[in-house]
Amino acid sequence: MNVSRTTNSVNQFILMGFPSSPEIQLLFFGLFSVTYTLTLMGNAAIACAVRWDRHLHTPMYIFLGNFSFLEICYVTTTVPNMLANFLSTSKSISFVACFTQFYFFFSFGCDEGFYLCFMAFDRYLAICRPLHYPRIMTKELCTDLVIFGWSCGFILFLTPVILISQLPYCGPNIINHFVCDPGPLMALSCSEDTTTQLIYSTFNAIFMVGTFLFTLCSYVLVILTVLQIPSRTGKHKAFSTCASHLAVVFLFYGSLMVMYVSPGSEHSAKMQKTVTLFYSVITPLCNPLIYSLRNKEMKAALRKIFRTYHTPHKI
Repeated sequence: MNVSRTTNSVNQFILMGFPSSPEIQLLFFGLFSVTYTLTLMGNAAIACAVRWDRHLHTPMYIFLGNFSFLEICYVTTTVPNMLANFLSTSKSISFVACFTQFYFFFSFGCDEGFYLCFMAFDRYLAICRPLHYPRIMTKELCTDLVIFGWSCGFILFLTPVILISQLPYCGPNIINHFVCDPGPLMALSCSEDTTTQLIYSTFNAIFMVGTFLFTLCSYVLVILTVLQIPSRTGKHKAFSTCASHLAVVFLFYGSLMVMYVSPGSEHSAKMQKTVTLFYSVITPLCNPLIYSLRNKEMKAALRKIFRTYHTPHKI
């Protein structure tokens, strides 16, 4: 991604991360290395299960498989650099690399929001409109939504990234964060561009509130329909699926709204880092556990794959 900018004296930024002694930095490195590895393994397992098990080739699991792969991309935009900084003394990141990280991190996050909407819409059709489900959620529509979900975030976030990269940066260049977050970046600008801040804040509010309300309303309609199901078994199965989806929705949007939409979002640097750490590292780790532990089909597919790769092959 080409980032053109006005002339300024800043060619790199310093990501302070979590200032502490070298021993604590090594402890953080080990802890987050394990977290990152488990996140990759968990989400990759779900993506592979959906890819290889034909019983999971349905819209709900196709969306889930793509969501899990998105999680892998999402954490990879920030965690490897954060791990490197734990072992580094300079903790520097170039201007272009910083805005590239900013672009991909928020683009993947935006795509995740759309996929949560798709999964909510799919459950709404399957439970509230079961007779119309095969006619509406066709293979073509599912494919179109998958393509839309992957591409839309990259298109939408071009404007905020370009606008913020065009701001003049004269120094200082120290970001009290572990990622190139737009808030601290705009705070380092030499001039206060209220137009750029307004555009960015408006974009965040519309996207987050809009997708959250769509997702929430879909599940409210689903729950109201489920309550009318006479079969206890059917009701339990529907609630089990929706509960796992809703858990991921509230984990994802709850932390985002605290950070970017809450009134007077001039949070302290410590709170910014804590909330960002939660939705960028902890949530992607929890999602595979939530989906696999509450889903019999997914657990069966994962066991099948595990047995396949651990059964000795006869020569």
